[in-house]
Amino acid sequence: MFTTLFNTIFFQPILNLLVWLYVTIPGQDVGIAIILLTVVVKVILYPLTHLQIKQQRAMQALQPKIEEIRKRLKDDKEKQAAELMELYKKEKVNPASSCLPLLVQLPVFLALFHALQVGLQSQGLNMLYPFVPNPQNINTLFLGIFDLTQPNYVLAIFAGLVQYWQTKQILKPPAATVSAPPPEVAGTEGAKDESMTAIMNKQMAYMMPIMTVVIGFTLPGGLTLYWLTMSLLTVAQQSLALKKMPPKIEPQLT
Repeated sequence: MFTTLFNTIFFQPILNLLVWLYVTIPGQDVGIAIILLTVVVKVILYPLTHLQIKQQRAMQALQPKIEEIRKRLKDDKEKQAAELMELYKKEKVNPASSCLPLLVQLPVFLALFHALQVGLQSQGLNMLYPFVPNPQNINTLFLGIFDLTQPNYVLAIFAGLVQYWQTKQILKPPAATVSAPPPEVAGTEGAKDESMTAIMNKQMAYMMPIMTVVIGFTLPGGLTLYWLTMSLLTVAQQSLALKKMPPKIEPQLT
């Protein structure tokens, strides 16, 4: 049942769009088709990603208050959780929203993996819709060089570098105009860059790219190309969004 739903909702549409792009674009390059497919997915996910960026920025601005609550109520986890939830509600912030675009992308990622492994073979082309031309055979080389059904170290390394760029870009603190820390934590570690959250962010900035490279070494090059393209598009979206999201200026507390 689950497999049938997955194939109907994700695998077949992804496979058909990929093949349609392949037979439509000049040169019939499956790598270009994957890039264009990624653009389509990015356009669909654009509102979710925009919400993710806004929520991440809002969470950054709230860090001093979050640290204050955690330190003040470190021995009362139940009350701590209640105050944090009240803070999120008051500021209209949902910490879980940052995971939503990744969760939505996961079935697309799996469907593309299945398409590269099975769908692009001659027997897989039997799953094409009637209105999608059947090319009978698909050349899996990208630019006539890279076989996208095999792992590609070059694409994996570039994907890791762009992932590092993307992560550092969104984790960069708002410039000098963030609200002052609450008086309860002013001058403490919670109000400084080296708070626990800041340390975790720094670790993520390095671990995420490393994981991208390591995983990219084992996956088909087509998936790595998809991830590289998606990361580049996300960097561009973040650049535009962050320019339109100046940090909220609050009066300095004394």
